[in-house]
Amino acid sequence: MEENNNVTIIGICSLLLVVLVVAVTFGVTQDEKSDDGGHCEVQSSAKAIKDLCQPTDYEQTCERSLEKANTTDSKVLIRTGFKAAITEIEGVIARSDALKEDVKDKPRARQALANCKVLMQYAIDDLNDADDQMGKLVMNRFDEYIENLKIWLAATITHQETCLDGFVKTRGEAGNKMRELLKTSRELSSNALAMVYELDLALKKLDLPNMSKMNTSGFSRRLLSQLEELPPWVSSTQRKLLANKTPSDVEPNLVVAKDKSGNYSTIKAALKQVPRGSSEPFVIYIKAGIYKERLVINKDMRNVILIGDGPKKTVITGSKNYRDGTSTYRTATVAVIGKRFIAKDIQIRNTAGAKKRQAVALRVQSDQSVFYNCKIDGYGNTLYVHSHRQFYRQCTIRGTIDFIFGDAAVVLQNCKIIIKRPLSKQDCFVTAQGRSERREVTAIVLHNCSISGTNEYKTVKNKNKAYLGRPWKEFSRTIIMQSYIDDVIDPKGWFPWDGEFAFDTSVYAEFKNRGPGAVQAGRVKGRGMKRFSVEHMKRYTVEEFIRGQEFIPKAGVPYSPRMIKGL
Repeated sequence: MEENNNVTIIGICSLLLVVLVVAVTFGVTQDEKSDDGGHCEVQSSAKAIKDLCQPTDYEQTCERSLEKANTTDSKVLIRTGFKAAITEIEGVIARSDALKEDVKDKPRARQALANCKVLMQYAIDDLNDADDQMGKLVMNRFDEYIENLKIWLAATITHQETCLDGFVKTRGEAGNKMRELLKTSRELSSNALAMVYELDLALKKLDLPNMSKMNTSGFSRRLLSQLEELPPWVSSTQRKLLANKTPSDVEPNLVVAKDKSGNYSTIKAALKQVPRGSSEPFVIYIKAGIYKERLVINKDMRNVILIGDGPKKTVITGSKNYRDGTSTYRTATVAVIGKRFIAKDIQIRNTAGAKKRQAVALRVQSDQSVFYNCKIDGYGNTLYVHSHRQFYRQCTIRGTIDFIFGDAAVVLQNCKIIIKRPLSKQDCFVTAQGRSERREVTAIVLHNCSISGTNEYKTVKNKNKAYLGRPWKEFSRTIIMQSYIDDVIDPKGWFPWDGEFAFDTSVYAEFKNRGPGAVQAGRVKGRGMKRFSVEHMKRYTVEEFIRGQEFIPKAGVPYSPRMIKGL
């Protein structure tokens, strides 16, 4: 009987959700001929489409993409929008072959074109995930699913933006042609995010009780138990690895050792043994040593865990860089794409040096990824927080120019951010956030971090200025809260990218920071410089911004879900 009641509750909730979505998004019209207000007739498909597309930035593109749907069902219409974007990007991949002739004698442009094909497939993957999630949308997991949709759709936009970034400063017309090829797919992707964003906004305006906390089918109780401890699929061995135990005391799935005392002597060889598409964690223990390797944890390597002997002992190193002919996107010593990646007690570095311009140590696209007690070291563009949800705890990130950059929804908590000495005529920028659409739920958040410089940098800090960040894209957003800022940061705090580009459309917020560099009196003025309330700043905590409670406990690392009391 109880099971039947639970099923009934779920059915009612799902039905209510559909009714609410239709009512809020499209509205209903009353039959004016009825004396008592009469029955309501649902608006036509054409009107429903027009209403759904009205808040988007590309209305006509939106209406054209939905016109064949012939329905007023909001879920069907939104999924139709997703499918239209997928079809368009598939077409772009096919049509981009025509650009091969344009780039054949232009190495950088040729590399950019190759990157685009990969990135567009990533965009399709995210749209497929979004379509699948929209089809499963239910009341008791509404908040969780909607946030997933926003993250994946934002990543879809980021992938296409990264494709075009690759053509900057390349010769020939291939970049302009690719921009034209991507015009419609970028508009459709923007519209897809807008529809989900506005749907969520409309339902929030109804001020309903928190739907995700509804106790249907015992889901809330099960979720709570999973958040309070590591999930059952984590073995006792892996639990010990994820806790503060010595890795050599337990047996992981594979061991990598330079002295050949493990299963493999290279990390790359061990990664080849990772089961593809697995939902279970695969732990690789990397013994102390310097590993000169370039690694890619690709999209079908999910739930991979890399654990070392400590960031001073286990080092992964590379030196690929932009100046020597590699695109910024491809310079990463380690690139992580597969979902739910975890790294602990490892150093990842790029030793190319300041003269080599962009040289990424770590590029992360992994959704719900966690890094703990890692050192990420380089000069220009050290840490590329490319996309999706990411969390860094007790890590050290070192660099010079834009050394934390990208368009992820990322929180760095209790981390050390260290500015290194640049070339003689260079200034330093800690962050360069890449949010290109106003509805993207992305930002770089530094929470209870310390921002300082090496002793070598401090000798030149008055000549080579350092700033908290600059806007890489039009809607760049960076939040620094409850952190220590040393006097290495220039009193102005923030710096324009190119002239006044994006300085008024970006969001830069500092909240309850401390230290000599946190003084606000000399900060640069502009509409992008925000002073938010405590309530508003709570949006950027781990709990609210990346919903960290849903994946960080599974990594077995400490974290502060909310604002830290006493700071």
